[in-house]
Amino acid sequence: MDDITAMIMDDHAAFRRGFARLDDARDEDELLAIWEALALHLDIHAEAEETILYPHLVRHGDDGEAETVDAVGDHNKIRDAIAESKLYPVGTDRWWAAVWRARRENSEHLAEEEDEALPDFRRHASAELRAELGHRWLTFYGEHKNGRNLTFHDKDPQAYVREHR
Repeated sequence: MDDITAMIMDDHAAFRRGFARLDDARDEDELLAIWEALALHLDIHAEAEETILYPHLVRHGDDGEAETVDAVGDHNKIRDAIAESKLYPVGTDRWWAAVWRARRENSEHLAEEEDEALPDFRRHASAELRAELGHRWLTFYGEHKNGRNLTFHDKDPQAYVREHR
């Protein structure tokens, strides 16, 4: 079964590994290669969650509206840090500051999502829905490989909830 929550958790593990790889990078070329791939994955993941997972959680979760507002706000902070990192040469203090802000925001987001939003979703989603959304997740990633046809921009969390209620 292609359970969307398992796929999201797989992405979370990949993010943790990606940030750890940055710790081990030894030159700007390696930093750039790791960061560009990780930043793109973070951006695509946020878009996938906002397209597939959160519209269901906002309507059916015990605390779905609040969890969704928080998650979309977290995604905005991560996107902003990624965008800021692109303003500076790789490996400079300002670049690292932006990358570490993305890392901190992402770590906080993953913990909240894994401890609150995903368990809430699991309590209210049937195995069939989780599999259907998992299939949509795989399709989304296939359709948007390398960010194709996606624009990464902040969303108003309250407006997002109103739109998907």
